[in-house]
Amino acid sequence: MRYLGLLVVTILLLFSCKSQSSKSMTEDERALGTKVSDTVRMTSDDSEYEIIIIDPGFNIWLQSTARPRGYYTQSFMEARNKLYVQEWNLRVMQPQVYDPNLYELQIDYDRRLDYGYELNYKLYNYFIYFQLKYDQRLTQFVPRI
Repeated sequence: MRYLGLLVVTILLLFSCKSQSSKSMTEDERALGTKVSDTVRMTSDDSEYEIIIIDPGFNIWLQSTARPRGYYTQSFMEARNKLYVQEWNLRVMQPQVYDPNLYELQIDYDRRLDYGYELNYKLYNYFIYFQLKYDQRLTQFVPRI
């Protein structure tokens, strides 16, 4: 089964300029959910990092199903993200074992850097969403909301 037509998963943590602005969604785009835009892009004036997540349905899931901001601490999400990223990158490097349409690109996540709450929140929730949607287990932790 090919996911490529239905799924483009790209998660990139890029070192970017502080002058880069983020695209905010209009009320109409939120109402349409995945039909208008399935790209979640986060940048901020006080951060040098950006996360871009392109996956049909994630944007609406993040708004409607994910735990609200503040539910998890930043340190909790950082710890989980480190484990998830490590396993994700191992799977990217083994396309003969894991579906290369699911695990397309490595994630550049440096354990020593402070990416801030918002970036860790979106990355953590993407991993939960991904595991639930595609019936994957990245760690020993059962993905739940």
